[in-house]
Amino acid sequence: MAEPARRGVPEATVGRLPAYLRALTACAAQGTTSISSEELAAAAGVRSAQLRKDLSYLGSYGVRGVGYDVERLSSQIAGELGLTQEWPVVIVGLGNLGRALAAYGGFSERGFRVVALVDEDPAVVGRTVQGLTVQTLTQLDEAGTPVAIGVITTPADQAQDVADRLVALGVRSVLNFAPAVLSVPPDVAVRKVDLATELQILAFHEQRRAAAPGPQEVTG
Repeated sequence: MAEPARRGVPEATVGRLPAYLRALTACAAQGTTSISSEELAAAAGVRSAQLRKDLSYLGSYGVRGVGYDVERLSSQIAGELGLTQEWPVVIVGLGNLGRALAAYGGFSERGFRVVALVDEDPAVVGRTVQGLTVQTLTQLDEAGTPVAIGVITTPADQAQDVADRLVALGVRSVLNFAPAVLSVPPDVAVRKVDLATELQILAFHEQRRAAAPGPQEVTG
């Protein structure tokens, strides 16, 4: 069983909160000021009963006949997710994926600021990428740059060493894109994003769909 998140919010609920916030942000951009649980659930891709249960953990309950106040609920979810402050991020591994993430403008819009780019390749170190000078982990340590979240985009055989060094630097939250399972202390949170695995899962569903029998031909 997953350990509950802070203040008793289950991890599964925490995993759905960003979808609710994304849907609410889209509603606010369209000028919507209130939304029903059914409408918000549909926009987030969950059942309305699940949404109401999730939001009840935050102490948020819609008003019958009115629904949820979009601005208030957005603020509440953002606060629960820790998005009311800016989080400094370091990206380790400046290959194609690392560079794409460094260029992604959505981080800053959501409260994450990339403060450092790291690579160990001498051909890359010292170059300027997205306004930041690429440095080594040793240089990052010597600079004393405060970092809250580490993003690993290195090859699999380098990921564990990078994770160890990030932990030694005081990083306690890691987003791992490398196809490797990381071993970290209990107080370090790791989220794994394996694009190849996700594609393999989609391939499974495509294969099942292709193998499914088609409509029976009617003869007579």
